[in-house]
Amino acid sequence: MRVRGFLRVLCAAAISLLAFSRAGAAQPLGWAHPYVMVVNHANGRAYRAWNNKRPGRYATNSPTGLSPSVIKSVYNFPTSPTAGAGKTIAIVDAYDDPTAEQDLNVFSSQYGLPPCTTANGCFKKVDQTGGTHYPRKNAGWALEISLDIQWAHALAPGARILLVEANSNRFADLLAAEDYAKAHAEYVSNSWGGSEFSGESAYDYHFSQPGVSFFVSSGDNGAPAEYPSSSPNVISVGGTSLHFDSSGNFLGETGWSGSGGGCSQYEAATSAQRSFGEYTQVNCRGQRATPDVALDADPASGVSVYDSTRYQGQSGWFTVGGTSASAPMWAAISADSGTVVDSAHVYSEPSSQFRDITSGNNGFPCLVGYDLVTGRGSALGAP
Repeated sequence: MRVRGFLRVLCAAAISLLAFSRAGAAQPLGWAHPYVMVVNHANGRAYRAWNNKRPGRYATNSPTGLSPSVIKSVYNFPTSPTAGAGKTIAIVDAYDDPTAEQDLNVFSSQYGLPPCTTANGCFKKVDQTGGTHYPRKNAGWALEISLDIQWAHALAPGARILLVEANSNRFADLLAAEDYAKAHAEYVSNSWGGSEFSGESAYDYHFSQPGVSFFVSSGDNGAPAEYPSSSPNVISVGGTSLHFDSSGNFLGETGWSGSGGGCSQYEAATSAQRSFGEYTQVNCRGQRATPDVALDADPASGVSVYDSTRYQGQSGWFTVGGTSASAPMWAAISADSGTVVDSAHVYSEPSSQFRDITSGNNGFPCLVGYDLVTGRGSALGAP
């Protein structure tokens, strides 16, 4: 089934449980969508990757979005070409991107990054069970995949990249891909999700593995919280906006209006989040609060992505935003540190590890300290 704009309504209105034998558990019946937004260079507006309209010119022949060097400078991220060495970052997405590897290497060449190929052992693509029976191509998800793998490599150029392609955007397929990913990587990034649903906590085990850190985009529609971002087993990654002057000098960072966040309807907060002093100011009353952290996601300060799988008839360089960007970047900088980043880690880190975002809103306001727009804030250096 193709990814279309009505899926949020479908997920909200029609998610139910399909009986499935796995230690008595059930699998969710429904679809997830990617959290990627593409800037139209003709009018500066951003559109979701599954939008079927043709509003103008998306792609360009050269990069127009932010570069890895700019992102590293803004956040004081590691600049070593071996950052992340010895670690594997798994990217879980739906459908096939047939040009994923070649596009990654165009991106790497453009920005002076080390090559990341199947031949040198840096890149590997598998289906949801680890094989090579790849699913059918989907242009919107291919752009999502390009974003995810390129920016994971940009910020952790020494790490291996494992792309796990689910058969479809059904939750059941994506969760099967998650199970493969967590068995073969230390860091797993997910830039997809859907509306919360009753019984979602039964699937939280898919995001649990000793020694593995899980990152999930918080969403691009503001409040409320979404799943699996709301799972207490993951680090929910929200979005910010970066601001520059006409000369390209960094001016500051605010909360992005599209950053997903809110109090979960069905998931309880972890003990680490509940005991964090600033948690009480968002009034979640013991429920899971999202996001935990944030990073650049506003399409207006979007990043450069190369995609030769034609999207709405176009290919080349795209400027892309959404929490699809912030989640793989958080996975990458965590790989740089080599640290297991979970709820206990995030809520025990000193405030100096974060840039507190106090301006902006997504339906909830940014606050001094923890809030439902940017969590504890954006990262300053590797966590």
